[in-house]
Amino acid sequence: MAAPHTPVLLEEVLEWLRIKPDGTYIDATLGAGGHSEAIAQRLTSGRLISLDRDAQALDLARERLKIFGAKVTLIHAPFSRIAEVAQELETPVVDGVLADLGVSSMQLDQAARGFSFREAAPLDMRMDTDNDELTADEIVNRWPEKEIADLLYREADEHDSRRIAKAIVRARPLRDTAHLATTVAGARKQWGRQRLHPATKTFLALRIAVNREMEELGQFLSRTPATMNSGGRCVVLSYHSREDRLVKRAFQEGERAGALRVLTKHVIQPSEHETMGNPRSRSAKLRCAERAPAA
Repeated sequence: MAAPHTPVLLEEVLEWLRIKPDGTYIDATLGAGGHSEAIAQRLTSGRLISLDRDAQALDLARERLKIFGAKVTLIHAPFSRIAEVAQELETPVVDGVLADLGVSSMQLDQAARGFSFREAAPLDMRMDTDNDELTADEIVNRWPEKEIADLLYREADEHDSRRIAKAIVRARPLRDTAHLATTVAGARKQWGRQRLHPATKTFLALRIAVNREMEELGQFLSRTPATMNSGGRCVVLSYHSREDRLVKRAFQEGERAGALRVLTKHVIQPSEHETMGNPRSRSAKLRCAERAPAA
């Protein structure tokens, strides 16, 4: 079995969640199970409910978390269903919620899933291969050029979106992730001096669209306050600016409505030491809000 992936901002997540040994918590994005494992280790009579829309993630994390027995419940569901899941498990309100957004290290490392441009793989990018139908292949090989350009600009702030979309349409049919990455690199202007791979934003935009990530996040943020006890905390880790803006705005709106109290006036980011040891953490931003007492 591969070594477990390192969870991002782990100590900060635990500090802001303020784990109570007898509390009930939801890890809304289980992934490889690192955060869930750390939370479960701090529970005595408490309970942890861990969700993921990716059935493969659940299978792998189940092995990692089996030592905790009935203390941990794993559920195959997107985090937008957080309120329904809590009700179904007869835990309508909990003491804390964690969401670690975006693609997991485990998914990136599974080349066949199509999330990474570092190896040739099918243009898939679905997190839930059981229930979702739209794939990256359908977008790049069937969507009109303008729709692709609009997607790249809207979801990933890709300023070369029109050039890239034109190159994608001209290169059809795109065979795999390597073909797409090469096509995008050829369309980018002066990318050789940039730190990021030229296809990074294109792959990000496609992943967001395939998995309806912004819609899912919006639903999660609107439904989560009602699932928390007074004083319960919601911790969210985001990895790109649009995610972070959505989280920041939802927390601020919740505070204005009297439902939340924002605890992180500024984002919490990984230390230099963490980013050196785990480069994938470098873009992470942590925000935390607390459920306000009922009026």
